[in-house]
Amino acid sequence: MDETEFWALIDTAREAAEGDPEDQADLLVERLTGLDPESVLDFARHFESRYNRAYSWDLWGAAWVLLDGASDDAFDFFRCWLIGQGRDVFEGALHDPDALAELLGDFDEEIDGDGEELGYAADEAYEQLTGTVAPDLGIPPAPSEPEGTPLDFENDQELAARHPRLWERFRD
Repeated sequence: MDETEFWALIDTAREAAEGDPEDQADLLVERLTGLDPESVLDFARHFESRYNRAYSWDLWGAAWVLLDGASDDAFDFFRCWLIGQGRDVFEGALHDPDALAELLGDFDEEIDGDGEELGYAADEAYEQLTGTVAPDLGIPPAPSEPEGTPLDFENDQELAARHPRLWERFRD
């Protein structure tokens, strides 16, 4: 599976789910089980490498603004959700997390921002196909600390300075 196929699966599942991340995860599992196990592992590698790339202080700050706080787990689930938003939103947010102010349409923190189930879709599909747990993906592990300059999430002035467009749209 190449990158284009990966993003096509993400996009078509999101569109069919009308943006609901839980429904999107269910649809991904359904679609992945129609593939061979190696293709499912390829999907998992694409997902995991993007998940690891999204481990940055600035992106965590963006999640904090959008969700009005984001614990370690909440940020993990946010990164899964961000991948689920598709290539343009994901890459745009990695390049400039504050650009999420323009990249996102409506944002309902009750539904949006939590893609925990998306993170398990490939594992679930692989288990359904093979009856076994997915093997190690053979990709480098995530960094132990987020990339970039640390951010004091409890300091509203610092958050607003680092993410002015997000702050204006979602917190003012």
